[in-house]
Amino acid sequence: MPPTRSQIRPGLTVDIVQKQDQPSGKLTRGVVAALLTNSSTHPHGIKVRLTSGQVGRVQAVVTAGE
Repeated sequence: MPPTRSQIRPGLTVDIVQKQDQPSGKLTRGVVAALLTNSSTHPHGIKVRLTSGQVGRVQAVVTAGE
């Protein structure tokens, strides 16, 4: 289950899946710049924009040990 909107905030490092990578499930790691999904949950993950400009759905929040 992907994290909820309340678990994600700008500045966190996350793994996202971009639209073109959904079939392969390839993850992209980056830092959240903005949350783009307004609802508290989404079955495929909350959509965010990374500081790099990439947009995708959060699959996991990266903790300091990862």
